Amino acid sequence: MKKRYFWIDNIRAIAMISMIIFHAVWDLVYLYGMDWEWYRSDMAFVWQQSICWTFIVLSGFCWSFSKNPLKQGLIVSAGGLIVTAVTLIFSYDSRVIFGVLNLIGASALLMIPLKKWFEKMPAVAGFFIMFLLFGFTYGINDRHLGFFGLELIELPWDLYKNLFTTFLGFPEIWFYSSDYFSLLPWAFLYFAGYFLYRMWKEGKIPGANCLDRKLPVLTWLGKHSLIIYMLHQPIIFGLLEIIFNS
Repeated sequence: MKKRYFWIDNIRAIAMISMIIFHAVWDLVYLYGMDWEWYRSDMAFVWQQSICWTFIVLSGFCWSFSKNPLKQGLIVSAGGLIVTAVTLIFSYDSRVIFGVLNLIGASALLMIPLKKWFEKMPAVAGFFIMFLLFGFTYGINDRHLGFFGLELIELPWDLYKNLFTTFLGFPEIWFYSSDYFSLLPWAFLYFAGYFLYRMWKEGKIPGANCLDRKLPVLTWLGKHSLIIYMLHQPIIFGLLEIIFNS
């Protein structure tokens, strides 16, 4: 039986709590008309990015722990499809198409054929290469390549034409999703998480295991993160409906 590392669950749980608060505020601002200008600021964007970066990197980090990566990738992808179906039916204006679960599931499946190539790369080099590729393609949804906002190469409109290109990272002009994580650039961040795991296994991230403590609430939240992610928005929305419409 593989050892469970509680520090991973604890970090995931902290990100989960942050995400729940962020989404609760999103509902208040965009669904219930709360006037909070800060939530549209750059600092709120940094808050949102800190959450998704943590989840995606941790997911890549934990890929090697899975006994059946194919099954795990399919389960997470199915979860993403369920979220899409539910939002299309019950909350079309805030629909989720190609959300973070779709991205994580697809990246996990891609890791299966890529693993034999990645294993040939030194862990530190692999991490920095993947992170640089993530940074270089970060603006691909907005038709440019560069590094985190620095626009170096403008991409042609011909790449942005259908749902398949949208999934890859080239969204067609009409596309909208309240939670859009295309394969590019985000798969590179997932792959960086895989190399971060290898760095940890090789002892190149000192001190990580010092945080390995079972903290009842955090550890439980981290262990059940997928089902909590699936249920948190309906629960938040239901509570807000009770509060504002009772």
